[in-house]
Amino acid sequence: MLQGSSLGLWMLLALALLIVTTGLPVWALLIGVASAFASIALLAGSLDLAILAAMPTRIIGLLEHDLLQALPLYVFIGVLLQHLTLADVLFSSLKRLFTRTGVGGSLAALSVGALIAPMNGSVASSSALLARLVAPRLGRMNAAAATALISVAATIGVVVPPSLVLILLGEAMLAAHTEASNLPGFVLGSQRIINTRDVFNAALLPALCVLLLWAVLVWWLGRKNAEKPAPARFQWRQEALSLLAVTTIVLLLAAVFSGKMFAVEAAASGGVLLVAGALASRALNWPQWKLVLADTLALSGALFALLVGASTFSLVFRLLGTDRWIALLLLHSTLPPQLTAALVLSAVALCAWVLDAFEMIFVVIPIVAPPLIVMLGDAQQTAVLLLLVLQLSFLIPPMGYAVLIARARAGLGAVATTALLKALLPFILVQCAVTTLVFLAPGSVHRLDAAAPAATDAAPMSSQDIDQQMRDMARQNDASEPLAQRPELAK
Repeated sequence: MLQGSSLGLWMLLALALLIVTTGLPVWALLIGVASAFASIALLAGSLDLAILAAMPTRIIGLLEHDLLQALPLYVFIGVLLQHLTLADVLFSSLKRLFTRTGVGGSLAALSVGALIAPMNGSVASSSALLARLVAPRLGRMNAAAATALISVAATIGVVVPPSLVLILLGEAMLAAHTEASNLPGFVLGSQRIINTRDVFNAALLPALCVLLLWAVLVWWLGRKNAEKPAPARFQWRQEALSLLAVTTIVLLLAAVFSGKMFAVEAAASGGVLLVAGALASRALNWPQWKLVLADTLALSGALFALLVGASTFSLVFRLLGTDRWIALLLLHSTLPPQLTAALVLSAVALCAWVLDAFEMIFVVIPIVAPPLIVMLGDAQQTAVLLLLVLQLSFLIPPMGYAVLIARARAGLGAVATTALLKALLPFILVQCAVTTLVFLAPGSVHRLDAAAPAATDAAPMSSQDIDQQMRDMARQNDASEPLAQRPELAK
């Protein structure tokens, strides 16, 4: 008879091979593979049909989650930004701002990525937007360097809160931290089960560190081909619009980060403001609005289908017991925990090299995150490391997700993989350095943690005090009873 855990491993292998070789939608492969292996397990007696019959209820409950309200909102903002000129205005204004550096276009591309990405739908959306926006305006930069810059800027939304990737990862980490608490060797210590805001707080400083180092690197690499500053004509309407857009974005991000607004509320506010601005300026005609709505529905539907497929796959995978078997195998490894964790992160990087962020969050991270939390002893550090590893994998050609989109959308012609890798290598090394720092120094992700509740100065109660307080409470309850319910006093 087939063992459930071994059947689950074959299930993972079949899914990986089909994703790489068929080109079919991942959500369809997830459902198809799960259904096929569930049938095999039923025939082998490893699964109970009654449990599988609960799948529709599970999916309905999943889709009713409040967090998923943010998904179509972020997709809508990403699609709308691709059709509006707001990003173009921002890019032009920032390029003039950085013109004296000689690399104004490159720094403006990074800045637009940092501003737009947190409110954008995905890496694919950011890549498409930046490819259209940046590629024609990079002057003397060669095709490989331009593609590398677009790819790098498009991945900023992976780590800068409150992007959709971070929101979904925060929810996945809450479930993973809860599941890790049931594994052997888990120690909660002073850390409670984390939530999405904890992931935001942990990711912000490493994200800013990566962004700052990339900006320095862009300036350093661009010195040889620096453009001579040209006199720029001040356009007050454009500058005022840029200032208003930047202020609005910063305020929304600050509201989410400080807890004044939920990410869903920020996405809704950003969407309403974009729609109001588009209607007031008549930037889009009716056919363009129809295209925006159609693209939003198509992309949102694809993401919800992926979520349903991942939920189906994960249920069968967990019923086979493979997730716990993998966790116990890792936790009982004879290697040091830090080395085992590093190997697991390398495996995650390999998976992310051929999958996008949502596929990773829905399928892979729920499997590897619980044992990683136990091995590292820090759920926030685990979340940030997973984010940095995802961002790193998206930048490695030829299969990196951001690189694929940038090469397809930038219109810069054929770029050799070796030339592109050479252009990306300095950025990849920076990413590796920050990832290593977070891995070796867990405290780097706790600088912005919410303050712990203040300890009370009152002395702990003694057992006699507790007994006396309980007797006093009993007397008060007796005294409060109605006379009719106390026959000894009603005589």
